[in-house]
Amino acid sequence: MHSHLPILALAAGLATAKIPFVASSPVIQLGPRTALPPWARQRQAQACFIIDSTTLPAETAEAAAAIASTVTCSTTTTTLSGVPDVTAGDTTFSSIDFSQSSQTPLGFALSTFATEPTVADSDLQTFQDELDTYVATEAGIRSVGGDLAIKVPKFFLEFQVSRIQTAQGNSPADAGLQVDHLRDKVLKNAAGEDQTLLDQVTQLATHLV
Repeated sequence: MHSHLPILALAAGLATAKIPFVASSPVIQLGPRTALPPWARQRQAQACFIIDSTTLPAETAEAAAAIASTVTCSTTTTTLSGVPDVTAGDTTFSSIDFSQSSQTPLGFALSTFATEPTVADSDLQTFQDELDTYVATEAGIRSVGGDLAIKVPKFFLEFQVSRIQTAQGNSPADAGLQVDHLRDKVLKNAAGEDQTLLDQVTQLATHLV
């Protein structure tokens, strides 16, 4: 009979031997869990008016991100599709909510968001604040997949902002923000409204002084 003692001794020696750890690539030292990279912090951040997880169109998401730090949300009042009432500057959405009017969306926009007779004399900041409340509310509505009738007055406000900028000598460089392009967006989204109202939009596009 062969003795197994040498084998057992060898096994015991292997069990007690210290085998060095060798990494195939440099070991990465992890920082604190709170030290997130910028892209992670941006992903976690969410505007107060985005209330659900429906994916926003890229254009809407970009516009919402641009105003997220300046638009504030009510903690007690909601408006369309359950979106918090939003405020930009001195303007609160509920005070200019088209859905509370007996007029059509375009009729409301034409009467509520009219410029001064001399377009350049209009208060650009006020129009921009009004637009921001509409942009924020639209983004919130889209986040829950709600009705998008808001697009007509929203595009009209963009149109008016562009008209004022152009009249003041600062015509937007981006083709998508220029008067004629926004005129067409208003007309397309308000296609079912009275022709008289549509004609007013077309006329406004030529009045840039």
